[in-house]
Amino acid sequence: MFRDATNPTKLKKTVYLFTTTILGAMLSFIIHALIEISYLSWALKNNYNVTFYNGCALHPVIQIALWIIGIVGGFLLGRFWWRKVYIEKVWAKKI
Repeated sequence: MFRDATNPTKLKKTVYLFTTTILGAMLSFIIHALIEISYLSWALKNNYNVTFYNGCALHPVIQIALWIIGIVGGFLLGRFWWRKVYIEKVWAKKI
């Protein structure tokens, strides 16, 4: 079951980095939703008037920053784990 990983090819690395970047973007979308839900519940509790920007309560700068942080974070996470799993093979050394 725990055999050596196959040779790391350029296509595998590209797919790996692409999928972790997509994962980062999806996680940033979930974080965006949680921040907006907490902000709206706070505004409702404190009787605060909320301005909506195209159906979203967060300012567009915050929205863009969350997307960029998610995408860049996902890419960096993919680079880190690519090195750990395919180059250094840390999981094989622990057995």
